[in-house]
Amino acid sequence: METETSASLRQALLTDREHTMTRIYQRAFPLVRRYVQQHGGSAQDAQDIFQDAMVIFYEKAVADTFVLSSSVSTLLVGISRNRWRQELDRRARLPLTDLTNQPEPPAETPADEPASVPVLDYLARLGEKCQSLLLDFYYFQQPLDQIAAAHDYGSVRSATVQKFKCLERLRKSVRAAVATLAH
Repeated sequence: METETSASLRQALLTDREHTMTRIYQRAFPLVRRYVQQHGGSAQDAQDIFQDAMVIFYEKAVADTFVLSSSVSTLLVGISRNRWRQELDRRARLPLTDLTNQPEPPAETPADEPASVPVLDYLARLGEKCQSLLLDFYYFQQPLDQIAAAHDYGSVRSATVQKFKCLERLRKSVRAAVATLAH
């Protein structure tokens, strides 16, 4: 997995996404969790950051233009570091009252227990319309004007907004699942 080329990784993601993503998750998440916890975050923060990183990674990896210049774990840790820095910057800008109203972080996940989230199951649960829209855009790389016409949207902008909403629903459901695994 770590020495795969961009083409073989893309092929693995397109043909056996669940297995490939699970393997990637099990290898890279402990590294991200350790980094986030060493830099003032909780296990829950690490899970949130890593889920964002996985979505970003997946979007890039299935693109025809993706070039893997390091290991998958290194790439995911790099994306996660950037996301965590952005989160720390965002928290630094919050008024103190917003930080004091935060719930207590959940108990930390044991380091030797691998976390696993069937992300593709959540894609299937989004419903036919969202699933089709996301598949057309990310998997089949169709242009938004073609997607807008195929899905009967009034404009490309409407298709873009709907794609964003579907992606946000997917992210929320995966985050909720990861939070459930942590408990």
